[in-house]
Amino acid sequence: MGTPSKHSDQAGTGADSVASVGKTFAILDAIGQSGPVGISDLAQRLNMSKTTVHRLLQTLRGLGYVEQESDTERYRLTIRLFELGAQALENVDLVREADKDMRQIAQQTRETVHLGAFDEDSIIYIHKIDADYGLRMQSRIGRRNPLYSTAIGKVLLAWRSPEQARDILSHVEFKKLTARTLTSADAVLSILPSVRQQGYGEDDEEQEEGLRCLAVPIFDRLGFVAAGLSISFPSIRCGADTRTLYIEMLKRAGAAVSARLGYRSEQAPTRIQ
Repeated sequence: MGTPSKHSDQAGTGADSVASVGKTFAILDAIGQSGPVGISDLAQRLNMSKTTVHRLLQTLRGLGYVEQESDTERYRLTIRLFELGAQALENVDLVREADKDMRQIAQQTRETVHLGAFDEDSIIYIHKIDADYGLRMQSRIGRRNPLYSTAIGKVLLAWRSPEQARDILSHVEFKKLTARTLTSADAVLSILPSVRQQGYGEDDEEQEEGLRCLAVPIFDRLGFVAAGLSISFPSIRCGADTRTLYIEMLKRAGAAVSARLGYRSEQAPTRIQ
């Protein structure tokens, strides 16, 4: 038999390294799910040899990602992993994370897509993808609009406590922008439970005549509503099927962006912020 080439040795080493990385993360995941656990249990659960598990645990221990309990000799995760996760979340940019989904919605619908956040007693647009139809809207990045007359404003209020929502609205000067604008705190508060239940808010020509808007919440890792994601379109293009399709698209996008911000779908959204 011929002598193995240097190239084949390197390829084998690379494959072994990749396998070791996979096994390392499997160990971390298993400890994270079960809590403190011993080598024998880990080896059995992951179908690895005790020698392999012990070797990888010692490496993780040396790096500070796991520690061994002195009394039980079981291994558990350290706060080092939490610190890494926190650093990653601090670097998450909401606009960057939402941009891909917003552009996808805009491409599929050809309508205007907004990302808006809460700012004192108003919403502020922090990102916008313009419609292909040449629709001229008043909105622009950095512009503020009322909470009470916009779909985004309604979802930003709906997951707050009724007391806090009322307090916010108590500082708002209500203006009748169109014939359909809600003009009192009581009127807005009365619709927030249904917004929360259905998972989206709606502006039915309340901000601009002839213009409708649908919006969904985007949750952060703590379950707070970080922003609202919306589609705006002329009322003449809003059939029942179109409206249903847009709501489904928004909910999928909102869930995807929320997940990238660290929100887990099994979390119960926090209403008080």
